Amino acid sequence: VRLVESGEGLVQPGGSLRLSCAASGIPFSSSAMGWARQRPGKGLEWVSGLFGDGRTYYDESVKGRFTISRDNAKNTLFLQMTDLKHEDTGVYHCATPFLESDLIWALFLIRSRGQGTQVSVSS
Repeated sequence: VRLVESGEGLVQPGGSLRLSCAASGIPFSSSAMGWARQRPGKGLEWVSGLFGDGRTYYDESVKGRFTISRDNAKNTLFLQMTDLKHEDTGVYHCATPFLESDLIWALFLIRSRGQGTQVSVSS
């Protein structure tokens, strides 16, 4: 599995940014994929997820501001981020989960992830 993120940027609070993840080595269109972030001084946490059947997951802190989507023809996963806040600053990783039917997405362990891309929100 190879996951390569892009879209790094520095934006002001209230700004927008779109992250992309080019994936290879997996059956992309049917794979569950998501975005996890590591904020300064904190552990890795899921931000958003997208099941192969189209169902989505969003952490409460980003609901209504972030949108996850995919382009199956290009094997690319996206994360559109709007109304960015200081607390969104961190390294964002494209990742695949270990799916477990009795758990919610937030509790899925990460199976594989990319190197990450830096998102900085500062005035």
